[in-house]
Amino acid sequence: VRALSISCLSLVAKVPVDLRTGQECTCPSPLSLDSTLTSFLCHRSLDKRELATPAELLSFSKLVEPSSGAVSRAAEIMETSLEALRLQQSQLPLDAFPEDLLSTVANLSGCLPHMLPPTCPTSCLASKYRLITGACNNRDHPRWGAANTALARWLPPVYEDGFSQPRGWNSGFLYHGSPLPPVRDVTKQVIQVSNEAVTEDDQYSDFLTVWGQYIDHDMALTPQSTSPAASWGGANCLQTCEIRGPCFPIQLPANASQDTGTACLPFYRSSAACGTGDQGVLFGNLSAANPRQQMNALTSFLDASTVYGSSPAAEKQLRNWTSTAGLLRVNLRHHDAGRAYMPFTPPRTPAACVPAPGAPRAARAPCFLAGDGRASEVPALAAVHTLWLREHNRLAAELKALNAHWSADTVYQEARKVVGALHQIITLRDYVPRILGPEAFRQHIGPYEGYDPTVNPTVSNVFSTAAFRFGHATVHPLVRRLDIGFQEHADLPRLPLRDAFFRPWRLIQEGGLDPVVRGLLARPAKLQAQHQLVNEDLTERLFVLAQPDALDLASLNLQRGRDHGLPGYNRWREFCGLPRLETAADLSRAIANRSVVDKLMDLYKHPDNIDVWLGGLAEDILPRARTGPLFACIIGRQMRALRDGDRFWWENSAVFTEAQRWELGKHSLPRVLCDNTGLTSVPVDAFRTGTFPQDFVPCSSIPGLDLEAWRETFPQDKCGSPDEVDNGGFVHCEESGTRLLVYSCHHGFTLQGQEQVSCTRDGWDFQPPVCKDVDECADPTHPPCHVSAQCKNTKGSFLCVCTDPYVLGEDQRTCVDSGRLPRASWVSIALGTLLISGLAALTWLVICRCSSCTCFLAAGTSPAGFSAEARVLLEASPLPPLGHPTLPQPAELFAAGFSSRTSSSELWTVSSALGLLL
Repeated sequence: VRALSISCLSLVAKVPVDLRTGQECTCPSPLSLDSTLTSFLCHRSLDKRELATPAELLSFSKLVEPSSGAVSRAAEIMETSLEALRLQQSQLPLDAFPEDLLSTVANLSGCLPHMLPPTCPTSCLASKYRLITGACNNRDHPRWGAANTALARWLPPVYEDGFSQPRGWNSGFLYHGSPLPPVRDVTKQVIQVSNEAVTEDDQYSDFLTVWGQYIDHDMALTPQSTSPAASWGGANCLQTCEIRGPCFPIQLPANASQDTGTACLPFYRSSAACGTGDQGVLFGNLSAANPRQQMNALTSFLDASTVYGSSPAAEKQLRNWTSTAGLLRVNLRHHDAGRAYMPFTPPRTPAACVPAPGAPRAARAPCFLAGDGRASEVPALAAVHTLWLREHNRLAAELKALNAHWSADTVYQEARKVVGALHQIITLRDYVPRILGPEAFRQHIGPYEGYDPTVNPTVSNVFSTAAFRFGHATVHPLVRRLDIGFQEHADLPRLPLRDAFFRPWRLIQEGGLDPVVRGLLARPAKLQAQHQLVNEDLTERLFVLAQPDALDLASLNLQRGRDHGLPGYNRWREFCGLPRLETAADLSRAIANRSVVDKLMDLYKHPDNIDVWLGGLAEDILPRARTGPLFACIIGRQMRALRDGDRFWWENSAVFTEAQRWELGKHSLPRVLCDNTGLTSVPVDAFRTGTFPQDFVPCSSIPGLDLEAWRETFPQDKCGSPDEVDNGGFVHCEESGTRLLVYSCHHGFTLQGQEQVSCTRDGWDFQPPVCKDVDECADPTHPPCHVSAQCKNTKGSFLCVCTDPYVLGEDQRTCVDSGRLPRASWVSIALGTLLISGLAALTWLVICRCSSCTCFLAAGTSPAGFSAEARVLLEASPLPPLGHPTLPQPAELFAAGFSSRTSSSELWTVSSALGLLL
């Protein structure tokens, strides 16, 4: 068996896939495994300039960072290898794979490094700033809440084979004597509401909805399968209705199939987390069956990963490395009345975002680059991302002015720390209480009592896959953009949601952030009503492109819950201490709308069978809340875990000083809007629908953050104020009661000397280090410039230089064709034109003189003759067309010749003149 596993993995462990660029992979020739596995493991090709279908757009929007892609790919290699072994299991005396075999597979697939605890830094700064990956937040459980780890399970999953197959996978599998209803039937009969029939919320604004979407993208992203097709030679998941991993297509009703010409909507299963979904125990996994788990590519924490990313590679791409003030990159091509937009994603294929209608290719807007790849989904979401980019840079500039000795990295980390705290404050203080209601908030969350290292903050599967998707029922089908008086904008009419998906140009070319933000503040959200759950732009026209086909968000949610093995509705009610519901009469006590109850019972036959997302969504809303009791329980428990299990939570006394916590508590979302948009008045509560002007107050009356509390001072003791370092800086830190200074250099410089110095009774124990310029051009292993460019070292950086006519591309590292001829070419053309003309004239002179021909010139001939004849000749002889030189015919040369009386001195004069010209 071990030999077979090594044989299989000799191929699959080396499959090259670049999930970030979406480039088509080139797989090696099969060695000991069937060649169909090769195509199965290759990442589906996304190398077209434009995406052809909504399903491809959805796949692209869920592409993850390279580090997450590597984990996802390794997990799929391991899963596929175990499937290959399972095919041979009937010949082997095994009921389950032994741990030593699973260890071998895990190691060869590349999964093993992602299953072991990370090595945590022990420096003073490790206690001051959280890692970008979320790892090592809990020192005893360093993987809790980290990116690229499995979502938490609060209940064991329900798979039809016990460890991997989703609910609804096998058509003959019965639940309480009945199969599960197709999810598309459920959507059409229970969930969908026409855009015209939606009821608007009478209390809360659209900002409540978009904040929920934004904060969800801070906590969870589950990658889809990296494989393009069903295993072992099956068809591409975009082209088949066969249920065969990773394809789990959404079946359409028969009448819909006749109308659309297709029997299903494509659906890819979520990638399995490394080391799960097999029959065996590995490293003490959850159970002997070791059921399939799903991976979260983001950090679980409320840490503003939407702004900064969840991996070192993403963070590196987002920072402005030329700034000494710790700034983030901004868009260099467009600005919003002097304010920044997010930068664009680097050039890559496919183009996920829709270009402006009729725009030339050079003017087309790509997607925005942010900490989360979904920032361009709708204008409102892009606007919130942009607000926090601006807020970071505003804070960083002020912090640098207060602490000139801070290095760029220290300023960046301190600004990031403040932005993360503001995300936590706005979410737990302002957002969640409105969703849960005051009673459920008190019951499930309560007051903060300090960091608890026994609490696991990892985002749970049921929270990310079901409960927090309640917000889809609050999405309004219209994008409302308002003028300066908060009225309908004369130039920007209401926009159907379907016309806003992945169109960042609508933000750039249609008024910028301010009209969108005004609409979020002064227009209501959609009300989550039991008979009006999800608007039809999300169920019928999700990510619609030029083709008539689209996706259905509600059906995707239901199918995803089954894919993840989420137990049914009643299991979760029991988990939350709510009574089980056995009959339609019981269900009516949780869902007042009898018509909805009847439809649910007709479709599902028993409350146990109801998908948890739909069951929780349909419950009666709690008083002064926007969810029912089940989702209030799940969301409340998750939010408490995210707060109490986060060592860097803003209220933890070890994170900020008392003065800093006081200032942070004064800050608010309205203040962020005032500081980063053109708005001069805002509602005191951004989440409550305001009527202008009575519900609005001037920005001058909204309290802000006094950063004076962040000024770093030093006591006048034996150590005193430390010496500053050129091209670098330092930050104060304390460890076991000892004052420390931690030095760092600006980007492009390397530190020589002691990075950390301590204050002793005799003064600082070491001299300050030196920051020395790095010659990036001298690194042959990682050249900074593309081979098409020449690298030139500068102080703290480098330049990539191109030869004419090439210019630097958007990455500032690659030379691209400018589309024009080199400057030297124009000189050559001009000289060539003169040469041809001059040689022609000289030839005419010589031939005519030697042949004693007569010139047919209007001025006639004369004994002296040269000046007049030459003048007339040059005036009468047109230059040959550029690029198409033509020589005169002999008869023309004779006809245009000079008199035989022209002297040799005159010929010499003409030759000399031509020589000077040429």
